[in-house]
Amino acid sequence: RTVQLFDGKSTTGWRLLIDGQPGWYVEDGILKNKTGAADLVSDPGFWNFEARLQYRYSQGSNSGVALRGRYEIQIFDNFGKPPDQHGNGALYSRIAPAVNASKAPGEWQELLVRLVGRTLTVTLNGAKVIDHREVVGPTAMNMDPDEDKPGPFVLQGDHGPVEFRRIEVTELVRN
Repeated sequence: RTVQLFDGKSTTGWRLLIDGQPGWYVEDGILKNKTGAADLVSDPGFWNFEARLQYRYSQGSNSGVALRGRYEIQIFDNFGKPPDQHGNGALYSRIAPAVNASKAPGEWQELLVRLVGRTLTVTLNGAKVIDHREVVGPTAMNMDPDEDKPGPFVLQGDHGPVEFRRIEVTELVRN
């Protein structure tokens, strides 16, 4: 089944990781973070899934999405630069993308992430940038170290402006 984690209207189904910090809001069908926003955590958790996110960032911006609340896929303005472990589409500090498939700041980017057990595949803007690689341990963006359990999606809010217009997850189950 496919779950729309962002309905285009509200932050229903999400909560701030730290209460009392700036948050996130929806404007014209787009989810946006305020300056210094707390990370945003999905209410449902997931185990094996394929997720599709559409996002854009400003020049020089930096963000990320944590899978299961523990494995960060980097969102970063490194358009036109060589791929590295901290670039757009990387498994943060662990696995560099095979190529830098980033679009320019201000353009919509599409991220397709498949996580089955600890096997990760990432496609950025139509290019497979991480292909069936093993995830070894949580990354720096980690709010849920219990690696044998499902976990939420977490959107990083405090590193720079980022906008999302689509966040959907298809749970993968064996027939």
